Amino acid sequence: MKYLSLGLRALLSLVFVGAGGAKFAGVPLMVETFDAVGFGQWLRYFTGFVEVAGAALLWWPNRQVVCASLLGGTMTGAVLTHWFIIGPSAVPAIALGVLCAAVLYFHRDQISEILGGAGNA
Repeated sequence: MKYLSLGLRALLSLVFVGAGGAKFAGVPLMVETFDAVGFGQWLRYFTGFVEVAGAALLWWPNRQVVCASLLGGTMTGAVLTHWFIIGPSAVPAIALGVLCAAVLYFHRDQISEILGGAGNA
């Protein structure tokens, strides 16, 4: 499981740094996508920041649960945005969300520590 977790985290890091970098760089597709969402370009920058920060958090010791939750929540928002606002396919966001859920599962022992030891009673 350790090596599977490492591989998933490496893959997610590459994907999210690339996606966040595209948002920061103002790739026309990203600008158009966030224009279609209708909240302005600040959301593009915020989402890019969350993606890049999440990729970094994947490697912070004993905080993979935080990162997987953050990135998984971002992908949930992406799926809902694709379904209800911009279309055409939410499959990439769903796949990344599933990979984030796998990382969360592999590091589920961190949850009680993150929540202040609530599970150790």
